[in-house]
Amino acid sequence: MNVYFFKYIPKTRERTPRTAGHESMRRVVIYGVGSPIVADVEESLARSGISVAAAIRNVDTASYLLDSSTLVELTDITANMKTLPVVLPLFTPANRQWAANEALAKGFGLVFSLVDPSVTMPRSFSAGKGLYINAGCTLGSASMLDEYVFINRGVCLGHHANLGRFVSIGPGAVVAGQVTIGNGTLIGAGAVVLPKVRIGKNAVVGAGAVVTKDVPDYCVVVGNPARVMKTDVPGFGGQSEV
Repeated sequence: MNVYFFKYIPKTRERTPRTAGHESMRRVVIYGVGSPIVADVEESLARSGISVAAAIRNVDTASYLLDSSTLVELTDITANMKTLPVVLPLFTPANRQWAANEALAKGFGLVFSLVDPSVTMPRSFSAGKGLYINAGCTLGSASMLDEYVFINRGVCLGHHANLGRFVSIGPGAVVAGQVTIGNGTLIGAGAVVLPKVRIGKNAVVGAGAVVTKDVPDYCVVVGNPARVMKTDVPGFGGQSEV
């Protein structure tokens, strides 16, 4: 089944023509409620004028929803819900990939991309489906983001960035210009990545690290300047994006 890309930007900053199906994108399904980040996603949706039709509890865990009235168990998904686009509020790359694959297997065919209204979008910016950019981020021009990228609160992303699939960037991180980040890599909160650095796939950059040189695949770097602490690590939390 095809997965389609829908991106909502409020009227005041809309730079693409409206289509007949645009209004139908005012309702979404949240897929996964077990991460605290779901609360931020709810706030971004509310600020964007988008309502939550349902929020699916896809694993047996506590819900972090602000509005529990939208909570739906996995066994209670309806055919109508499957016609709506899904949002994936999961910060860990592998968890987000797992949820995306599960939602597709359950019959959801549309994937929503959400940019918080507080973020100014450059004209020369491209991204794949499943993007989430949280509040207060600053985006440089001419960047290219692949599918399911997650950029958390207050991130500063420089110009000509190239981010792979399922990249996650933590709150307050600074990624300078012309940086390349491989599939499934996680950048921790407050980390700084200097210009033109290349970070491999499924790597982990620790919180507060200052990355001054290239980082290999499947490793953990920490400190200032960042140094390799572990190698042959299968992504954040021992899980890889594949």
